[in-house]
Amino acid sequence: MTKVKICGITNIEDAITAIELGADAIGFIIFKGSRRYVTPQQVRQITKNLPPFVTKVGVFVNEDKTSVLEILSYANLDLAQLHGNESPDCCKYIGKNRVIKVFRFKSKEETDEVLKFEKVASAILLDTFSSKTYGGTGKKFDWEIAEKVKMLSALPTILSGGLNIANVKEAVEKVKPYGIDVCSGVEKKPGIKEKTLIKEFIRIGKCKN
Repeated sequence: MTKVKICGITNIEDAITAIELGADAIGFIIFKGSRRYVTPQQVRQITKNLPPFVTKVGVFVNEDKTSVLEILSYANLDLAQLHGNESPDCCKYIGKNRVIKVFRFKSKEETDEVLKFEKVASAILLDTFSSKTYGGTGKKFDWEIAEKVKMLSALPTILSGGLNIANVKEAVEKVKPYGIDVCSGVEKKPGIKEKTLIKEFIRIGKCKN
């Protein structure tokens, strides 16, 4: 069954809602350039009030590797989702079992890059490229590129980029990812989630591959 991550959480109410509706993971964007930015202090306030058995992910963009580890510990986070130009050495320093490495490929010709991270990341996340922002674009990722990545890498593949209740069923059936990640596709406005959209997204997304 496909795993579901609800990303861009900014408040305790949305976090609890996502968990109660069946999300396997929730994500907090700790990057000041994002409209969904939350401070480590805000994340800590949320995570300390969450029930057990849900994976908590911090999203970072070109953050200092030492700082990433400090924030993971301080904010009670399980994984670091590295969304920038982080190197394999950076991933190795943070720890293979704590890293999801994000790739924003524009073509199939770029996909060999994932092979550099085979031994230093626990999973790959594929998101839509934008020259203006890191993630949360609402634009669909090229699923054919995702299929190519799955052929290349043995790492679990998480699909993101423009997923919503209208296309997630097709995405899961075509790509057969380990997991799916949604942010803007379940929002009223940036950083504020819509319960009915979360519920329907999870219901559709968790269909068997």
